[in-house]
Amino acid sequence: MRLEKVVAKALENVNNDRYLLAKAIGKRANELSSGALPLVDMDIKKAKLTDIALYEIAEGKLSISAEN
Repeated sequence: MRLEKVVAKALENVNNDRYLLAKAIGKRANELSSGALPLVDMDIKKAKLTDIALYEIAEGKLSISAEN
């Protein structure tokens, strides 16, 4: 899937709130760097952690809310 489509799908999952999406991606990337396992089938050593987090959000593997 093209990155533009992934971003659009991720934005849909956070009610088109770019700030919330950026915050969620950063938080999840920190979790991944601390040893959390990715929820999507991507190699953590080859893909950027922010890309993995973006795909997780786009695929609905994470629930994102303003409180997080």
